[in-house]
Amino acid sequence: MNPDELRALYHQGQNETLAFEIENVSLNRLAETLAAFANTNGGIVLFGIDPNSGAVRGVRDADSATDKALAAGLRCEPPLILSRPETAPLDDKTILVIQVSPGLPHAYGLRGKYLARSGKKNVALGPRQLRQLLRERGEANFEALPAPGATLDDLDDALIETYVAMFTGDAPTKKDAVLDLLARRGCLTKDDNKWRPTISGYLLLGREPQRAFPSAEILLARYSGKQMDDEFLREIVRGSLPEQIRRAEAWLTANMRRGARIDAFQREDRAEYPIPAVREAIVNAVAHRDYAIRGDEIRVLMFSDRIEVYSPGRLPGHVTVENIVDERFSRNEVIAQVLADLGFIERLGYGIDRMIRQMREWGLPAPRFAETTNGFKVTLRGPGEKLVSEEIEKSKWRKLDLNDRQQAALDFIAKHQRVANRDYREMFPDVSEETIRRDLADLVEKDVLIKMGDKKGTYYILK
Repeated sequence: MNPDELRALYHQGQNETLAFEIENVSLNRLAETLAAFANTNGGIVLFGIDPNSGAVRGVRDADSATDKALAAGLRCEPPLILSRPETAPLDDKTILVIQVSPGLPHAYGLRGKYLARSGKKNVALGPRQLRQLLRERGEANFEALPAPGATLDDLDDALIETYVAMFTGDAPTKKDAVLDLLARRGCLTKDDNKWRPTISGYLLLGREPQRAFPSAEILLARYSGKQMDDEFLREIVRGSLPEQIRRAEAWLTANMRRGARIDAFQREDRAEYPIPAVREAIVNAVAHRDYAIRGDEIRVLMFSDRIEVYSPGRLPGHVTVENIVDERFSRNEVIAQVLADLGFIERLGYGIDRMIRQMREWGLPAPRFAETTNGFKVTLRGPGEKLVSEEIEKSKWRKLDLNDRQQAALDFIAKHQRVANRDYREMFPDVSEETIRRDLADLVEKDVLIKMGDKKGTYYILK
């Protein structure tokens, strides 16, 4: 938040989504305000401003104030996992900006009391209001349970060190400090007085989380046409959730067509889809899928005209296909927050609106959102034949120093969408099998073709 944004926010005064608190506020009072925001529509606490006079006092020790804010969130039941507060200048003083996301998945209590935000006050919920809140947010807190059979030894020390360094700006050397941070972020819990990874912590930081959750993986597939068929390029991505995101994005980027988009007689060299929109679709699927569902993985299918991203679990809470752009509800609060800590997503936005904007800026239709019987699907529609023209492709091929046989093979693909070894042999009956293999392997190496199928069913399509 820049100084102008902070000043504009400050001048709004306290309201349903904004509160002022001074640095020496009691931990319970701050926790009440955070819980009230969490039970309503989220909000922001400007820490370092007198709530009675509106005077800017500032905070003397930003690190201690940050620890106080995070500790206040943990006083709630269940623990409220906050984004790391930001510091910002206001009237030559340092203010701490504490944000509570909208659309959180639970009803948050404090010492047996449930609060909501009404105007600029925290008010206790009556029985009927509490029943309604519990009904709206009644999903079990699956991700906070201890991961079955997992211990601290099942967590990846390198992943933990990377996360701690990104979150704090430094990597604590004391084990207790690391464990305390992971517990405050919802990745650890006490079970029989021993630290154990939570389900979310194991998925995010585990060495092999698929041992306990074999379906927590991403299936990637590319088909040459507009429909599924028996021949396709396929990969299964496993490992920790951050690693799955990185590998899935890299695979999709590598298997994306590239060329010149033709629009209004202008040529623009570009990838088939905007990479940030593809990343948002993958991250949202990973962050918000229902990990309690067994036997079903995230599936990302690439066709010649679209990418489909399927995630197990229907839309959570009050979110529907119709209100998905405006409403927020996070099924996996900890997973979403840790991915935000690692820079994958902006915690408050969840990426739907950005995905829509990125697709439109690329000249493509807005994503389609649909619920299935037991899941949720995002469809990114591509440029299809507008991506490249045959003449431009041929011009690009000529720059690659291809031999006559390879050029003929590409001309064949331009007409028939694919070429197989037998097609090559029919065009050049006097050429050896080894030469054919080298010609086609060279085109794959030069990122012109993609090899599809296996053994006798192998064929090649344009990349």
